[in-house]
Amino acid sequence: MERALAAARRLTKTRPMETRTALVTGAAQGLGQQFAVALAGRGYRVAGLDLQPQPETAGKILDYVELVVPDVTDEQQLRQALEQVIDRFGTLHVLVNNAETVPEADFEDITPEEWRHVMRFNLEAPYLLTRAVLPYLKAAGWGRIVNIASSAVLSAPPTMVPYVTSKAALIGFTRVLASALGPYGITVNAIAPRTPHAAPAVQEPADLVSTLMYVVDEGSGTVTGQTLNVAGGPVPG
Repeated sequence: MERALAAARRLTKTRPMETRTALVTGAAQGLGQQFAVALAGRGYRVAGLDLQPQPETAGKILDYVELVVPDVTDEQQLRQALEQVIDRFGTLHVLVNNAETVPEADFEDITPEEWRHVMRFNLEAPYLLTRAVLPYLKAAGWGRIVNIASSAVLSAPPTMVPYVTSKAALIGFTRVLASALGPYGITVNAIAPRTPHAAPAVQEPADLVSTLMYVVDEGSGTVTGQTLNVAGGPVPG
């Protein structure tokens, strides 16, 4: 980690930052694509990471790094992907952990392998990627980490036990990490949209985009460790 931090500092010195750079996971489609496009529209240089190619997203953004990572829990693959971002942009400031898997099944039907897959994809992958980008955020002296959780944590749908468990853990991860990274000028927040699988979604994608823009804004440096519930109203208990 110290070696990566030293390398990041050297890159920051040799390649001065002109605009901020953001990395969004799950950027091939849906909310991740909208996040990437919105950040680019706000002047960010954007890299998108997904399991699959992202031609549609790339076609919407002028300066875009497309990262295809078949296994988001493979540290080597993540490091190699991150190197592409640094080679292109020189540094990194914002990480949006948006990618997720949303299986549904009765609890008794969930195999240990399926349980582990959800935990690795929804929780371990954000941990690994956050750990990998931290040297660059620290070197920049400014950073925003945004984890996409779910209001399903509050509504607890009975057929989504692994998913809800993983998202509840992600919220805990957000709160503790915010305390650890505050001294470095890095905020960590979570956004919890209403998961369509759990209940009818009543929020518009623009609501989630505007919330993202709020927490990554320069003026939101004292907003950290928070989970912003963007569910369009009270979540059923």
